[in-house]
Amino acid sequence: MTQLTPLVRRTGTLALAGLGTAVFALANIPLPFLFGPMFACLVAALIGAPLLGVKRVSDAARTILGVAVGASITPEVIHQIPQMLGSVAFVPFYIAAIGLVGVPYFHKVCGFDLATSYFASMPGGLQDMVLFGQEAGGDVRALSLIHATRVLVIVTIVPAVLLHVFDRTLSQPIGAPAADLPLAELLLMAGAAVGGWKIGARLGLFGAPILGPMIVTAALSLTGLIEHRPPREAILGAQFFIGMGIGVGYVGVTLIELRRVVLAGMVFVVILALLAFLVTEAVVLLGLASPIEGFLSFAPGGQAEMTVLAIVAGADLGFIVVHHLLRLTLVILGAPIFAAVLGLRGRGGGSG
Repeated sequence: MTQLTPLVRRTGTLALAGLGTAVFALANIPLPFLFGPMFACLVAALIGAPLLGVKRVSDAARTILGVAVGASITPEVIHQIPQMLGSVAFVPFYIAAIGLVGVPYFHKVCGFDLATSYFASMPGGLQDMVLFGQEAGGDVRALSLIHATRVLVIVTIVPAVLLHVFDRTLSQPIGAPAADLPLAELLLMAGAAVGGWKIGARLGLFGAPILGPMIVTAALSLTGLIEHRPPREAILGAQFFIGMGIGVGYVGVTLIELRRVVLAGMVFVVILALLAFLVTEAVVLLGLASPIEGFLSFAPGGQAEMTVLAIVAGADLGFIVVHHLLRLTLVILGAPIFAAVLGLRGRGGGSG
């Protein structure tokens, strides 16, 4: 199994993800292009299949969501920003509460070292938190699995809540077919996706595959050059590769890691869900957001995954993205600073 070439492993992984998509679509399960690849690859990874993702293609798929978010930033959204300030003000306190609960949980209850506990509790991007945790001497494998578990469980739970609590069918139009969109806009979107990604990466922008295209597309949207989201086919493709990437993240996981690390991550999701519920309730009761926008704005999932769910739920994408962008920005900029203050940088790591 381990002698298979990368090409064979990637081809098998893509075929398995495609099969999962087909099964979920035939079973009429919501979001088959996201859940089908995700669960097919997750199950295969847990039984030891030698899966291998396609990172460059997955990053390229994320640029599509960056364009979708940027296209939702219209002059109307900009005018609404002052009205969002009340709920946005909760974001720093939300992050602080997560850290105050999460670090003791991972350190004292689960027995991880302080560096691993700190970066495991921070609700930022998976890659960023793993990188920062590695620099601080944390357990890279544990951080990867904990954050992958957070995203996996949130992506699984949120659609069920949208469906059964908010009565959203998750069947809102995600975009017009490519054939129905003006060719000039399609070319601009493609240019914004690739150009924004490359420029963002060159500038060292965190989350460059999403944020770079988002910034460029927002500029085009605000000037009226782009008036539509990316085509339906592109957004479905983005869902496919994001779902596949989540499942592949569990390749090589051992039974000990499942019992200790993944279980710790799942319990932490319950803690996060409780904190998110309290903050959402406060924001909604104060009249600062509608229930569904408040829920999706404070659900601690990945930016790409929350973008997909906001689109299919027909929620206010601009409102939700502003909150997630602030959360990720504060975590990514602030986490290394506080880690240095706590003396975590350069410590020896490993879970203990």
